[in-house]
Amino acid sequence: MSINATLFVQAIVFAILVWFTMKFVWPPIAGALDERAKKIADGLAAADRAKAELSSANKRVEEELAKSRNETASRLADAERRAQALIEEAKGRASDEAAKIVAAARAEAEQQTVKAREALREQVAVLAVKGAEQILRKEVDAAVHADLLNRLKTEL
Repeated sequence: MSINATLFVQAIVFAILVWFTMKFVWPPIAGALDERAKKIADGLAAADRAKAELSSANKRVEEELAKSRNETASRLADAERRAQALIEEAKGRASDEAAKIVAAARAEAEQQTVKAREALREQVAVLAVKGAEQILRKEVDAAVHADLLNRLKTEL
C-alpha cells in the first residue's frame, strides 16, 4: 500500500476513535469530573458554613460566660449585702440584749441595795432599842414602842 492510503486509513481510524471516545468514553468521564467538582464545592460551602456556625457559637458562648460572670458577681454582691445586714441586725439585737441585761442587773442591784438598807434599819432599830434599854437599865416593851421604831426606820 501506498503511504497516502495508509495515512488516509489512519486518519479515518483516528476520526472513528475520536468519535467513539466523544460518544461513549468522554460523557462518563466529564460527568464524574463534574460530580467531583460539585462534591468539592459542596464540601467547601459546608466548611464555610461550619466555620461561620463555630464563630457564632463561640460568640454565644462568650456572651453566656459574660452573662453568668455578671450574674455571679451580682449574686456575690447581694450575698455580701445580706451578710452585712444580718451582722448589723445581730449586733443590734446583741446590744439590745446587753442593754436589757444591764438594766436587769441595775434593777437587781437596786433591789439588793433596798434590801440591805432595810436590813440595816432593822439592825439599827434593834441596836437602838438595846442601847436605850441599857441606858435606862430597864426593860423596854417592843410592842409599845413599835410606832417609835417605825418612825426611826423611816428617818434612817
